[in-house]
Amino acid sequence: MSLDIRRATPADADTLSSLGARTFSETFGHLYPSEDLETFLAYAYGLERTRRDLADPAKASWLLEDEDGEAIGYATAGPCGLPHAKASAEHGELHRLYVLKAMQGGGRGSLLLTTALDWLVKAGPRPLWIGVFSENLGAQKLYARLGFEKVGEYRFPVGETQDLEFILRRG
Repeated sequence: MSLDIRRATPADADTLSSLGARTFSETFGHLYPSEDLETFLAYAYGLERTRRDLADPAKASWLLEDEDGEAIGYATAGPCGLPHAKASAEHGELHRLYVLKAMQGGGRGSLLLTTALDWLVKAGPRPLWIGVFSENLGAQKLYARLGFEKVGEYRFPVGETQDLEFILRRG
């Protein structure tokens, strides 16, 4: 399968917003009451928020597209906003990394991850951070292979539900 990764622009807001909500729901939707999930999706993947994020020069998003030009995954990165005493906005953070469930495997997520991390290090050597769901063992293994280590924990709200997230750092 031929794949293309490209930087998303504000014109991609509809695609990124719907892909974000879909991939989050596919991956984690079964964990939450429907009201919590709907509240979170409206907040995190709303069209206006997505447009603002895509227009922010401090942030970047990439779309992974199949040979038909259909978006099957994405990554977002930017200044670190994780709640850790040693984290700062001058550090970089991988904010999101998702691939449609039917398209997972074959290194697709790794392609997106490498693209995002390469962009983050272009600003010069600095710590890089990732927040990852405590039960997402596959992602944790991938990040560990790339040199990320667990340095903390925090609670991530999805509606009224509070997930345990791990804070990972490299550098």
